[in-house]
Amino acid sequence: MEQPKEFVKKGKENLVYRLKRSLYGMKQAPCQWYKKFDSFMLDHGFKRISANHYVYIKRDECFNFIILLLYVDDM
Repeated sequence: MEQPKEFVKKGKENLVYRLKRSLYGMKQAPCQWYKKFDSFMLDHGFKRISANHYVYIKRDECFNFIILLLYVDDM
């Protein structure tokens, strides 16, 4: 990785930037995506089942169910 030419400062030409989040295509990206997705689902009232962490369930007061299955990055 190289610094963009517009941001190179004298005496710091050989420094690189530290990324604050994962980029698409990096090996950490799928894990970070799942963490973000999981926290979103839990914040919206869904629960993960213990047998499979890719299955989310939400039940309303009329006992209707929403079941969401996650396969790779398709729902």
